[in-house]
Order: sequence, then C-alpha cells, then structure tokens
Amino acid sequence: MANLNLLSATDAYRAIIAGETSSEELVQDCLDRISEVDDTVHAWANIDAEYVLEQAKASDKHRRSGAPIGPLQGIPVGIKDIFDTFDFPTQYGSPLHQDRKTTEDATVVAMLRQAGAVILGKTVTAEFACMSPGPTTNPHDAARTPGGSSSGSAAAVAAAMVPLALGTQTNGSIIRPAAYCGVVGYKPSFGLVSRHRVLKVSSNLDHVGVFARTIEDAALVAGSIIGFDARDLDTSIAPKPNLVASVSEEPPMPPRFAYIKGPAWDMCDSTTHSAFGELFDAMGDRVEEVDLGPVYDEVFEWHRIIMEADMAKNMADDYQRGAEQMSPMLLEMIERGRKVHAVDYNLALDRIDMFAKAFAPMFEEFDAVITPAATGEAPVGLDSTGNPACSTLWTFAGMPTMTLPLLEGEAGMPLGVQLVSARGDDARLFRNASWLTKYLEEL
Repeated sequence: MANLNLLSATDAYRAIIAGETSSEELVQDCLDRISEVDDTVHAWANIDAEYVLEQAKASDKHRRSGAPIGPLQGIPVGIKDIFDTFDFPTQYGSPLHQDRKTTEDATVVAMLRQAGAVILGKTVTAEFACMSPGPTTNPHDAARTPGGSSSGSAAAVAAAMVPLALGTQTNGSIIRPAAYCGVVGYKPSFGLVSRHRVLKVSSNLDHVGVFARTIEDAALVAGSIIGFDARDLDTSIAPKPNLVASVSEEPPMPPRFAYIKGPAWDMCDSTTHSAFGELFDAMGDRVEEVDLGPVYDEVFEWHRIIMEADMAKNMADDYQRGAEQMSPMLLEMIERGRKVHAVDYNLALDRIDMFAKAFAPMFEEFDAVITPAATGEAPVGLDSTGNPACSTLWTFAGMPTMTLPLLEGEAGMPLGVQLVSARGDDARLFRNASWLTKYLEEL
C-alpha cells in the first residue's frame, strides 16, 4: 500500500488489523511526509524518527503475538507540546521551559498508549497555549496563520503528516485552527477529558480535545481518552459516551438545527456572512434562525476576567523568574489578570453555569446549534493566531463543539461550520455532525 499517511485513522487501523500493512510502514510514510513538507509548515516541536519507528515495530510485534489490542493499535498521534510525555520534552512553546523533561505522561497520553497508539512527537503550540504564535504556517497557504494555540496539531493533521493529534482549548484553540486548516476539530464538554499533567492556563476553562480528518476518526481518538480521573476533580464519573457508535447511528428523526449568529457575528467578515447565508438557505426546514439577543454579549468580558486571573495565578512562578523572556502579549494578559478584583472574578464564575443552563430549553426543541467556527478564512500573516470570538461563548459555558470543514471562502481557504450541543450531550453532537455532513453531500 502506498501513501499510507493519506489514510484515515479508521482505515489505517483496519488495514493493520487485517495484516494488509503494518504500523511501521504507516509511521514511515508519516515520517517521510514530515521530511517533505515540515520545513515549510513547521508543525513539529520535537520528533525522534528512530525512536518512533521502534514504537511502531513494538506495536506490530504485539499485534502478531495474538495479545489483546487497542482501538488505536499502531496509529500515530501528535501531541501538543503542553502535555507531559516521559519520552519527549514538554516545553510549552516558551524558552523558559526549553528542554523541560518529565518522568510521567499526562493522563490522556497514557490512555493513548494503552489504546495502542504510537506517540509520533510533540506539535508546536503558541507560547503557554495563549495568543503569541509559534513558527507554524497554514498548510493551504504558508503566508497565512494556521490559528492557535494548537497550531502544530491542526497543521500536522491537515498536511497529512499524522492522522490524529491532541490539542487544548481555553478560548478557541481547537475550533479556530481546525477551521483555518480545514480539518475536524472536537472540543468535548467540560470535565469529560482529564487535564492532569497538562499545562494549566485556567482550570475553569481548559478543555482537552482532538484533531482528525474525519468525524469517525475524531470519535475514535476521543473515545480513547474520555474518562474520570481523580487527579482532575473536574472530570465526570458519568458513563462514557460511545462516540464511535454515535457516528453511524441514525437519528430517530431528522435533526433540527438552531442557526445562531452569536455575539461574534459582527466580527465575522462578509465572506462568512454570505457563506452561512447560503448554508442556511440550502438547509431549508432543517434549520431555524434563533436570535440570542444582547444578553450574551458580555461573555467576552466574563471570559477574559476568568482566563487572565487564572493565568496570573498559574504562571506566577514563570512571571517572577522570567518575565523578560515572555512575549509582550502574554505579559499584558498576565498583568491585567493580576489586577482583577475578587468580586468580579466570582461574579464571572457564577455566570458559567448560568449561561450553560440557559440553553437547556433550546435543546428541547433543537438537536444542535449551527454557527461559524471562525470570523473568516485564515488571515494573511504569521504574527497573530486570529480571532477566537466565535468559540468564546461555547467554551465559557463548557458545551461540546465540533468544527466541520464544509465551506470554502473567496480566497479558496477552508471555512469551518461549528456545531454545538448541550453540555454533556457529546454523543448526540457526533450523531448530528455525521448526519449533517451526509445531508449536505446529497444536496
């Protein structure tokens, strides 16, 4: 089999299990692709080709032994460089942590290994998973940003260097780069995935999520990392949703979607306005526009208060010992966070559950929300990761979201469609994403 790096993770897994190919061959094709394009894309912070091939050979040996195998057996995965890994440095995109090494994996990395995955390497992150970009470029146009902060993960999947990758989102760091790079990005409900031994930006807002090239692949990898972890007290003890089954499950009735422009609509460009207008028209009676009114416009301020105050706390040691090695953008956020009043912080925290619960009645009538994933196509220039405003409300409320690469802008760049479900209803999000994709393909 040739060009194995182009296979979906699901198809690659089936081929490996059937003995039609091997993890070693798959990983070698991914490494070859990295050698071919990463001098331009710059998606990877750390890779050790020899070591990765050893992992793949060990996976093949395990499979041939007849021992039980995992749902990701032999499949390579990229890891955003804020997840601890015992075998690769974890440097947070900052010179303050250059060559930082740990002896333990983050919980989700350990779960990937248990599922049989091969850890291909660490992908580039924006500095401290915030707004100051790393060197990564957009695979569709090297003059444009790939988004951030999970820039390397999104770009690596989009450029067929790896089929799957982990990312995180505190504001728009999964949904926006997935939209800019034209891949599937999934941010789970708050508390569904452990963040133990992942860089803490804001424990109130941080989510671990995934990048893939298909919805089924996103379900495959996400299903392998969902679960309660006593070391992250925000994780839920509720039963795990079967995301893979949800992708192929037919809804009991054709779903209805609420089309919500949201508080970021005025920040969206004319290309996004026209593209979503055409999408709305094409969907006919399957979609209905819902106006949230101005009540949610304050979400940007409440989100900023929580995130920056939490950053000031969590990055206090780095700020004290190395502020001069931080970007001006990061310093500004930390210094604003140090000035947040306790009453404002607690009022903002109160609004998280308030906002999430306010959507409950809407999901009794509609199956999911459709809304833009980003304010437009990936902007030209590499000095910014773009505007995360289209994700802020849903991240703040802890609701599950997914970017689908269904539209294209005037410049030929991807435009993502963001789906949102009720908090805790991730399985229905996958079912509706699969249904919507098929529905639009048939139009």
